[in-house]
Amino acid sequence: MKKVLIPLAPGFEEIEAVTIIDILRRAGAEVVTAGLEKRNVTGSHGIHLVADSVIAEETGKNWDMVVLPGGVPGTPNLAADERLRELLAQHNRQGKLTAAVCAAPSVLDQAGVLPGRQVTIHPAWSARLKDGQYQASRVHRDANIITGCAAGAAMEFAFELVTALFGAEKAKEVNQGVLARL
Repeated sequence: MKKVLIPLAPGFEEIEAVTIIDILRRAGAEVVTAGLEKRNVTGSHGIHLVADSVIAEETGKNWDMVVLPGGVPGTPNLAADERLRELLAQHNRQGKLTAAVCAAPSVLDQAGVLPGRQVTIHPAWSARLKDGQYQASRVHRDANIITGCAAGAAMEFAFELVTALFGAEKAKEVNQGVLARL
């Protein structure tokens, strides 16, 4: 079974987080959500989620993919967490799948995983990229790095994650149940 970690910071973007969690679980991934400090985490629009764990309990484990939902102040909160930045850097050094959507690709940038990589990010955050090369697309994959531009692309982004983990046929199979326009 493919194992996916989704860190949830206070102020995460709810559409992105829930869409990613749902679609990956429908595909058969073992998805673990982890709050940065506690399991009860409130999103940027006041929706409360109870994470499966906390990041301190998950950083030493072996993940097939780590996915960051965006949101404000979720993204700055993710970026401020040194444990998460180190996990992302180590995960990338191992060539494992690493993904982020909306403003969260900036966290990948701050973790040092984007030199020479092409990424998409919310256009309002594109000027903040230091190492990643901005691509004005809804979803972009550059080797093991997958990025999405905003909450409106969350479904496309989630299906790209399924394709990366399980292949295009699995993505088509999962989409038979949700009928997303991809």
